[in-house]
Amino acid sequence: MAAGEWYACLDPELDALRAAARRAVHQHNTMAPDERGRMAPALQALFAAVAAEVVIEAPFHCSYGINISLGAGVYLNAGCTILDSAPVAIGEGSMLGPGVHIYCAEHHKDVALRRAGLETARPVMIGRDVWIGGGAILLAGVTIGDSAIVGAGAVVTRDVAPGATVVGNPARVLR
Repeated sequence: MAAGEWYACLDPELDALRAAARRAVHQHNTMAPDERGRMAPALQALFAAVAAEVVIEAPFHCSYGINISLGAGVYLNAGCTILDSAPVAIGEGSMLGPGVHIYCAEHHKDVALRRAGLETARPVMIGRDVWIGGGAILLAGVTIGDSAIVGAGAVVTRDVAPGATVVGNPARVLR
């Protein structure tokens, strides 16, 4: 999985990693806001990197957590989902609206191999000062450049240049 090659997502070792993530996510989503603060301790400990003043609103969901890196001042609004089968990096000052989904996994096109749980994963990289509108979906392997804007409900299937604004399904540059 980490090498970007085909892997079996039904592997017991991966099941254990997902179980640890579910426990951390549960803590984050069920703690009283005054106790949780900006982010539940178990979730912060799970992530690869968390800089200062990151805020993750509840509810939140991730697959593994161990592949997520968040820069200073990152804000994830309620309902964000990060399926981090590969690295996901969100740069300093970036904001994700409610219900933003990030998907790193891609399932096999061959039915028999898909039924066997074979998938591959590609990283998603989000630059600094990016704004991603509510309900947007970022697919595996995309990079969002610094200061870009992704409109609400957009489905991002390709890289977004720094400073660009994209909207729609599939997302296209707004002129």
